[in-house]
Amino acid sequence: MSDTTAVTPDVAATVQALSTHGGHLLPAEELSQIIKVSPADWARFARNWEALRLDTYMADGGTYRHRRYGQYELDPSSGQLTLLPHEPYRQESHINALNGGVDRLFEPLTGAFVNDPLLHELLVTLGRTFSAVDGTQRWNIKLHPYRITAGAEAGQPAPEGRHRDGVTFITSLLINRLNVTGGESSVYSNDGEHLLTTTLAEPGDLLLGDDQRTLHSVTPIHPLDSGAPAHRDVLVIAYTAR
Repeated sequence: MSDTTAVTPDVAATVQALSTHGGHLLPAEELSQIIKVSPADWARFARNWEALRLDTYMADGGTYRHRRYGQYELDPSSGQLTLLPHEPYRQESHINALNGGVDRLFEPLTGAFVNDPLLHELLVTLGRTFSAVDGTQRWNIKLHPYRITAGAEAGQPAPEGRHRDGVTFITSLLINRLNVTGGESSVYSNDGEHLLTTTLAEPGDLLLGDDQRTLHSVTPIHPLDSGAPAHRDVLVIAYTAR
């Protein structure tokens, strides 16, 4: 644990968990208290997921993922958050065996998304929390809002299987679950030791991981009622030390 960044009592347990075994679940009620948001704020933010676009880069041929993409730079000490120019997203093949090795140009984040006060509070709070773990003074933040749909074709939140993302810290924030079963998230150490398993269920449930010390996976989702729309909405946020 770094001693260069003050740890506030509300995030002390998260900092301790990430500093020891590298994974932590922050329930929606606790996160909402930390960033001072209400159920109405979560509902407003969730409307942004209606504006996602089909991911046409899925090497498995799947049409179950809709998304957008954007990135920021954060100075955690001042809280200055800067939206960076839009550019393609790339992971190398040794990180993402399914979709890596190519530039993927996704639609940018919408104005309503980037201007939502919930997002600002979330990104600054997480950046300061991670800085309390390792002392980083500047972060690159990549945001991936996803909608995974399920029907006759199972929805695959993590089609690459157990993996890491090639960043410093990785988080998965549940936005909504509609008419689905499955979507169980697990975190493992680099040696394969099982650290935790949870099903993100409430808007605001947040799973955090040290991406250099852990791997994570998510099971497929299926509709409860095959005749009705079914999806799982999440915001994956990746923090990389500058």
